[in-house]
Amino acid sequence: MRARATLFFLSLLIGATPIFAAQSARTGPKPLRINLSEGWHLQSSARVSAQGSAISQDSFKPSGWYPTDVPSTVLAALVRNNVYRNPYFGMNLRNIPGTTYPIGKNFSNLPMPADSPFKVPWWYRTSFQLPQSFAGKKVWLHFGGINYRATIWLNGHQSAGPGQVVGMWRTYDFNVTAEALPGKMNSLAVEVSAPRADDLGITWVDWNPSPPDKDMGLWRPVYVTLTGPLALRRPFVATALDSSYRRGALTVSADVANLTARAVRATLRGRIGGIAFAKDVTLGPNETRTVSVGPADDPALVIRNPRLWWPAELGTPNLYRLDLAVETDGAVSDRDSLRFGVREVTSELNAVGGRVFRINGRRILIRGGGWSPDMLL
Repeated sequence: MRARATLFFLSLLIGATPIFAAQSARTGPKPLRINLSEGWHLQSSARVSAQGSAISQDSFKPSGWYPTDVPSTVLAALVRNNVYRNPYFGMNLRNIPGTTYPIGKNFSNLPMPADSPFKVPWWYRTSFQLPQSFAGKKVWLHFGGINYRATIWLNGHQSAGPGQVVGMWRTYDFNVTAEALPGKMNSLAVEVSAPRADDLGITWVDWNPSPPDKDMGLWRPVYVTLTGPLALRRPFVATALDSSYRRGALTVSADVANLTARAVRATLRGRIGGIAFAKDVTLGPNETRTVSVGPADDPALVIRNPRLWWPAELGTPNLYRLDLAVETDGAVSDRDSLRFGVREVTSELNAVGGRVFRINGRRILIRGGGWSPDMLL
């Protein structure tokens, strides 16, 4: 039996289709990105009587709140503010309120203790200036990771609720054009709740003690950006290699969103090295569609003798760069880029029932290992 797979971090997920897709770090920020990393304040909802509509107003003063940067979990911010000192030393972690779960138990699957300060939601708040140049554009608020549920307020208006914002590993892009104030000070407030005992959240098992806040918070970057009437999201490259590994067929895809109330004719235009390609599509009012471009659309998307990606000790981890843009009426509305590798991961059962893994046709010995991020992310 021969199956194809993709390699994600250290895990091999076996699939049934003969394609490989690799997406790695984005190469450079989007134009006019405003990173919201500094100037945040944090406080427990138990100590805040105001609602999100008031907290997200420029007139609100976070008196007595803890200053922090983002990304940061709640506990990490409190440690930096010396509320709790060095949880990595001795038994300090067990002295933090709420750290009463039995040692050796999986805290992520246990309810939050009734007396825990992290049983209630916590507020994150910041203010930032939007350039006047954002006027007339579509303004987006991006969250790279929120643990676990959140309600988001901007300038007194609720942009998203816990029904929309739930999950440890999800990313979010909210169209906040209606709430944004170009040329003025904007205020953002995020009420975050910890995961529940039955949520699919992060867990340390026995690798690390679990922090008492269950790593609740804004644990990945937050930023503001803008687009034209069309938005480009989730670019991806899938590669199908032939049996000789000397021919790779590329299929490029991305989600394209029409943010207007009328039909729009769009062009998805891209470049991979010396290969340029484009595809036209008409999107209905407020329609989002996954647009794909492959060899059937443009034969140039077949690479001869591709520079393959190889793991350590087998070769060079070669990467290609994709630059992608969506246009309408001859103007670029949004763009993105990524680096990707061309490789094929396969597995098969040998004569004694053991699983043999191959990369680009060559057998590979996978050495086991465990890795985890810092306890406070």
